[in-house]
Amino acid sequence: MVARQEPGAEPPDTTSLDKLRDAARDCRGCGLYRDATATVFGVGAKGAEIFALGEQPGDQEDRRGEPFVGPAGRLLDRALADAGLDRDSLYVTNAVKHFKFKLRGKRRIHEKPARSEIVACRPWLIAELQAVQPRLVLLLGATAAQSVYGSSFRLTQHRGEPLDPPEEFDGMFASAVATVHPSAVLRAPDRDTAYDEFVADLRGL
Repeated sequence: MVARQEPGAEPPDTTSLDKLRDAARDCRGCGLYRDATATVFGVGAKGAEIFALGEQPGDQEDRRGEPFVGPAGRLLDRALADAGLDRDSLYVTNAVKHFKFKLRGKRRIHEKPARSEIVACRPWLIAELQAVQPRLVLLLGATAAQSVYGSSFRLTQHRGEPLDPPEEFDGMFASAVATVHPSAVLRAPDRDTAYDEFVADLRGL
């Protein structure tokens, strides 16, 4: 099922990240914009070697308008540092640019985006990849991996292994590696082991 495209769903024909970010503020490609505070576009340098792709913004990301600034983002920063990587050298974004949630009292609880919402946001992901031209795409979690490799992709089968770009993304990056999302580490029963395994994946990039 493909989401109904509303006005402002397509990115402009440009490789300027500033112009893409400005245009994304008005995206109406799916209904998630109605409840979200802001479009949360990617951040980082054009020409970054590593393009880190997550699922969607969380509560703090939605309020601040930046990706990976909540608890999962802080864990990602620590893991990157422990793996010898500098977050400032990466381009960091999400497959879906608006926060999907359900209200529980006054709390906004994360809700997994639908396939149609991921597909509706794919033109923005493609535009970011074409602008950045990374060497490697780091896929953080199953939703991020499936946004590139399709719904049949299984993270447990391919975690940590080098992946060639699928045909739709040919020429946009040289290879990809899938690992867990930092939020999965935070939820893990044995967080220390999960963290060490996550850092090991990052060291292999």
